[in-house]
Amino acid sequence: MLDHLSIQCADVVSSSEFYDAVLAPLGGGRVLDFGAFIGYGTAGHASFWLSPLAEGSANRELHIAFRADDRATVRTFFDAAVRAGAEVLHEPRLWPEYDLDYYGTFVRDPDGNNVEAVCRVKQ
Repeated sequence: MLDHLSIQCADVVSSSEFYDAVLAPLGGGRVLDFGAFIGYGTAGHASFWLSPLAEGSANRELHIAFRADDRATVRTFFDAAVRAGAEVLHEPRLWPEYDLDYYGTFVRDPDGNNVEAVCRVKQ
């Protein structure tokens, strides 16, 4: 349903370093880079964008969930986030209250957003 999503960042460089690290295990990467505006995606389509925080506006926490193909990839995402210095909200585990096969992890990005990797495939 969504074509793309853009979030505002207090420090685009710091945020881009974080997303470079955590999106690589999921098969994503930078596909467009205009300096202050960076687009991530696959096959040349930018579906996730970083942009500078508008002057005078407060950043509000977002929840962003990225799909992983398998549980090992969720773990790789988590490990990359920890290496990038992310605050751990929840280590990788099953979340049966969401769905019996819902396996996810939650971390904070440099702007305080709740970023998740999730696999819904039974394994």
